Amino acid sequence: MPRLLAITAATAALFALPFAATAVQAETVPVKAQLAGNSEVPPVQTQAKGNLTGNYDTASKKLTYKLDYSGISDATAAHFHGPAEPGANAGVAVPIGAKGQPLKSPDEGSATLTDQQAADLLAGKWYVNVHSKDHPNGEIRGQVTK
Repeated sequence: MPRLLAITAATAALFALPFAATAVQAETVPVKAQLAGNSEVPPVQTQAKGNLTGNYDTASKKLTYKLDYSGISDATAAHFHGPAEPGANAGVAVPIGAKGQPLKSPDEGSATLTDQQAADLLAGKWYVNVHSKDHPNGEIRGQVTK
């Protein structure tokens, strides 16, 4: 009987090992972006500026963020865009702000990402921008980095 218990315990430990390794590999990755008009494509002349901070949880695939901006009195929308390298434009990946509500600063939120979105975010292929009435394609923009 003791030998059977030893084999059962060893087998259980062997099957638990992949799950333990996954738990160890999960992490929270900080992300950030500095937003400015000269980062827009094409560049925009503006005194507006902004800052994005956030975290991406690799286990839950959840991105949480806080966007602060100033110098834009008529902001109409804000988004994460990607995939795109600096100097290139891309479609909306994740909207910022509550749908149908005015954009505010600061704005905090979260989104659960797909595997591809997470890979693009962590590879630095996302940017965030704030659109305004005067600059409907974006007034300030910043590449999201770790």
